[in-house]
Amino acid sequence: MSNNAAYTREYLEIASELGGDIAGRRAARAYMERSTAIVHHRVVDSAFVPRLFDDVTYRAMKDASETAHRILCKVIAHYLDDPEYRTIFDFDERLRELILLPRGYDALLPFARVDTFLDEDTLSVKFCEFNGDGSSGMNENREITHSVEQTATFAEFASRHRVEACELFDSWVSSFIDIYATYEHRVDDPVFAICDYLDHGVVDEFEIFAGLFQKRGYRCIVADVRDLVFDGRSLRAHDGTAINAIWRRSVTNDVIEFWEESQGMIEAVRAEKVALIGSFAGHIVHDKQIFKALYHPATTAILTDEENAFVRATVPLTTFLESDQVDLEDVKANKDGWIIKPTDHYGADNVYAGCFFDQKEWDGLVDRFANGKAGFPFIAQHYVVPFKTDTLPPDTGIDKLADNQVACETVPYNNLNGLYLYNGTFQGVFSRLGPLPTISKDMQGITAATLWVDRESD
Repeated sequence: MSNNAAYTREYLEIASELGGDIAGRRAARAYMERSTAIVHHRVVDSAFVPRLFDDVTYRAMKDASETAHRILCKVIAHYLDDPEYRTIFDFDERLRELILLPRGYDALLPFARVDTFLDEDTLSVKFCEFNGDGSSGMNENREITHSVEQTATFAEFASRHRVEACELFDSWVSSFIDIYATYEHRVDDPVFAICDYLDHGVVDEFEIFAGLFQKRGYRCIVADVRDLVFDGRSLRAHDGTAINAIWRRSVTNDVIEFWEESQGMIEAVRAEKVALIGSFAGHIVHDKQIFKALYHPATTAILTDEENAFVRATVPLTTFLESDQVDLEDVKANKDGWIIKPTDHYGADNVYAGCFFDQKEWDGLVDRFANGKAGFPFIAQHYVVPFKTDTLPPDTGIDKLADNQVACETVPYNNLNGLYLYNGTFQGVFSRLGPLPTISKDMQGITAATLWVDRESD
């Protein structure tokens, strides 16, 4: 049993005693409107009330995320080593080619965010999805934390408790440098590049990281994958700068979409002329097939009894949405118990929870996406009911409201906790909330600052 709900009640009571801390809420939102927390050219919607986690929650998150990382690394290593094991995954031939490209450094899964549903009463965890190097949200968390730190509510709460924010920037820069130090072809004075398809990426976040690398004495540029050129000896940016290591922020399905335009980077990795951190092998865990693969006998055979028990306890039953894999009529009939989603999309694209639809709508969705009708594979997964926490509605547009028009009644929102892992070490949380069964920006989702309260030192 955690103290999180008690901390949240205390925080809300402080705000109430301050007349709702309307001035603080206005200031917090004004800060956000000037911030770099921008996704798809729009400032994110954010929560005035942080997610407040105690020490026992920290330790539950750390244990679950680091255990998951060890298991996922075993799966990646086995895929790379055993051609027979690869057959349990249904990957495009180009994906298989990318996954098997040489890596040349120690870390199998350098950067990850495992998204979880945590029951804060029992501290039990269920995984929603695993994300690799395309994971984002670090800057959202940082900016939202800054927005609430200046408020009277936060100041009063912090005077009563020891409060710590998540540090998600310098720690990754250190991890990246350490990983590059194990690269077989490392050079002195390397040039790093943060690479994505920049019209898809969170460029403001990239620039902050680039500046931190430069403060550590490393030149670091932000580059679009499509602008990279391999001349046979070096991978070069559009201005001719030779790149020695890439932090790959591009998700693999974007590489497939822009296959021809991405060949410069791919050829340089194949020739072992650039360190790609992380490698395309991270796609094995990004693709939602991993949930089914974790239950496959070929996987259970390489895991310990304790690891298999962990999988059974934390990984929802998952199957392809194919008539030879699952009873489609059961998926229809028990709609509240299922969620369907593509195996390899991101940003909650085409994710549908049965409890959000009436029976006719749900039957239509299952028929629409089953048996590969969408042109790409779908999975069906047992739906996990998210844990709810009380919060205040987002303050987007508060500058247009009079004080007495600002909503001060709490509302229960669903929670999704993204647990960051830097080279296998738990580093912090990306806290998302939403009023609907699917938690995403497109479904009225918001992001909250994550704060540790009265955490004991490790």
